[in-house]
Amino acid sequence: MDNHSDSDVSSQRRVHSSSVSSLDTQSTEIDDSCEDLQDSDREYILVVGGLGYIGSHTCLELLKSGYNIVIIDNLSNSFRSVYTRLENLGRNYFDTRCEPMPQIHLYVSDYRDEAAMKQILGEYVRPHTSPQLLEGEARLESRIRGVIHFGAYKSVSESIQQPLKYYANNVAGLVEFCSILNSFQIKTFVFSSSATVYGSIANSGMPLREEHCTHQEEAFSDHEGVTKTVLGGCTGLTNPYGKTKWMCEAILSDLALADPEWTVLALRYFNPVGCDESGLLGEDPRGVPTNLMPVVLRVLTGISPVLDVFGTDYPTADGTAVRDFIHVTDLARGHIAALAAAFDGRVPKGFRTYNLGSGKGHSVLDVVNAVESASSSKIPLRILGRREGDVGSCVAMPKRAETELDWKTEKSLETCCRDVCNFLDKFKRPAMPVV
Repeated sequence: MDNHSDSDVSSQRRVHSSSVSSLDTQSTEIDDSCEDLQDSDREYILVVGGLGYIGSHTCLELLKSGYNIVIIDNLSNSFRSVYTRLENLGRNYFDTRCEPMPQIHLYVSDYRDEAAMKQILGEYVRPHTSPQLLEGEARLESRIRGVIHFGAYKSVSESIQQPLKYYANNVAGLVEFCSILNSFQIKTFVFSSSATVYGSIANSGMPLREEHCTHQEEAFSDHEGVTKTVLGGCTGLTNPYGKTKWMCEAILSDLALADPEWTVLALRYFNPVGCDESGLLGEDPRGVPTNLMPVVLRVLTGISPVLDVFGTDYPTADGTAVRDFIHVTDLARGHIAALAAAFDGRVPKGFRTYNLGSGKGHSVLDVVNAVESASSSKIPLRILGRREGDVGSCVAMPKRAETELDWKTEKSLETCCRDVCNFLDKFKRPAMPVV
């Protein structure tokens, strides 16, 4: 998750100690804007992990769409400066339109800290008296209208080495967090899922549709118009990270089945790349990255001498792994589309999954060539064997999101690479051989 700067926060800071005894324990810092939190009419979207790569881009698109946002982030994989950049980008966007910017509040805390979460959510409760209740008895209603949850660890290779870390944060953390949300009557939930839930089915070579991984019995029409019924379950999950995402989906599906007031949209990401066109937001994790694009960028910036290509013997056009790459801004807008569909009643209450991808596959070498073209630099390669936990191909069938969420991708792989190079030029472009 990510970051923000003290100099751009004009209101009082309150610091509370955290009760979390597990990984990444730290204090809870609360930074409010100068606006009054007690405004009983103002509603918010809560974004857990809102300063990370996908989270920060989603927060920017939420602001542009007019949503007030509350960010909870423990900075375990992000930086405080991202908050400043978000504020500046938002302010510039609305200043050019002569409009007031929506509210943005940051709480530096671990979402697994039960005491901190209850205190934070308590800031956004508005009491009112209902005629159905006894005289003087108050019913609490939250001004948090919906939640987007990005607070998971996400490295496939690290999950293989440290599975308990992933099960503790991704799965156990979600269970406790949903219990807290439930107690505050916050029941619209957008979950950051992953195409890894499809497991070994991805190797079939066919576009992946949501019915290839379900949690309850589900009927659908295949590409020939034949009605089929699938049972809940998964096939050949290849790593603990993917298993945590499948488990979380299963838990959320069961929750929504047990309590019909919940609306849960699980967005299965394919491969987000690129960055905001301003070049001020990008993928900049604290640790050593394992996703393809940030690894490529480490080579471009001279941090790494070569790009390791894991496997050239896959059954693909050039032998390298094929993925469905989606511009992170398109992905961020998918979350806004999901919220809008939930708020407008265009999707039924309950649990529903959506593929967020372009429907087009590009190989590792396709990405390398596109980055070389955008950067006018040569990227040295080192060919290695296949990496544990990887699959050969993973491409979305995004029709459900197009139909039900009114969403589809707009940006190309070339645009992704151009925007990434813009980010590098602004922050850390190195000296590299010119092609």
